[in-house]
Amino acid sequence: MTENIQRVNILGIGISAINIPLALQVIDEWIGTRTAHYVCVTGVHGVMESQRDEELRLIHNRAGLVTPDGMPLVWMSHFYGYHSVNRVYGPDLMLAVCGRSVSKGYKHYFYGGGEGVPERLANKLTKRYPGLKVVGTFSPPYRELTPQEDEEVISMINQSYPDILWIGLSTPKQERWMANNVKRVNSMVMIGVGAAFDFHAGLKKQAPHWIQRRGLEWLFRLAVEPRRLWKRYAINNPQFVLLALGQIFGFKRYTI
Repeated sequence: MTENIQRVNILGIGISAINIPLALQVIDEWIGTRTAHYVCVTGVHGVMESQRDEELRLIHNRAGLVTPDGMPLVWMSHFYGYHSVNRVYGPDLMLAVCGRSVSKGYKHYFYGGGEGVPERLANKLTKRYPGLKVVGTFSPPYRELTPQEDEEVISMINQSYPDILWIGLSTPKQERWMANNVKRVNSMVMIGVGAAFDFHAGLKKQAPHWIQRRGLEWLFRLAVEPRRLWKRYAINNPQFVLLALGQIFGFKRYTI
């Protein structure tokens, strides 16, 4: 199924033409066939970071799926004729996968977040979805791991044999981690979901759905965390609009 999913070229990033039900089918296939892949849950931030970093762009384009996490990517997909595309938002995807996993028996591992966050997240999700199997959690230090620490972490994950490894390290750190380790871990699916760890652990507020649907979640998050996020949105959002218009009107062409 994965090879049949089309990609929408948005500024040189191949965004998968999917929605959440289709994403769940793909994940089922990967686990059923025991083929390892990683999923980049990508919005404007990831696309713009990839304009400045060719390695990150390639990491996205080598992913099993690159989900349209932001409404601008959904709108551009619709413009190019992919009308079945809906937003595949990281926190929503996490809930959908966890809900499906109860009947499927999938095993989950949560890697990322601050100290105590993955444990709190696992506790919240197992209460929300009784029967959910969580086989491990780990909060890595913010600094780069030593080679020995890295080996120990991979060994710890592998000993748990998770089907799905959730990565909450933020972009672009989580994308690099997945690309570097997709062949080293036993997990069949790695999904980078960033702030979903904090949202579902109850540490940060999510934007109301009506704000999300209108593509204004960035404004809500900016109001909540202005000091951390102002620079990201002040630079990325205007640049994305200009580059997207340049692609739509044919001023610049991109390859994937």
